[in-house]
Amino acid sequence: MDITLEDVIGMLEDIQEDIDYEEEDGLIDNDLLDSFDILAIVSAVDEEFDVEIPAKEITPDNFNSAEALHQLIVRLSEED
Repeated sequence: MDITLEDVIGMLEDIQEDIDYEEEDGLIDNDLLDSFDILAIVSAVDEEFDVEIPAKEITPDNFNSAEALHQLIVRLSEED
């Protein structure tokens, strides 16, 4: 399954729709996403893409932008 950036943005919009995920690169640094959103994202990634995000990967760098999250998901899916 090819996971596109658009797929990730669609998932993120289901969780928090009032953010411009195509442009924003400070989702964590600018407090646009909180810890509950992060938990929802981790769960949604598992459900939608069948990719588990290990605790060590839950870092601001991996969640600050849709692009960073997309890269994380693709990397983890390729490791399986």
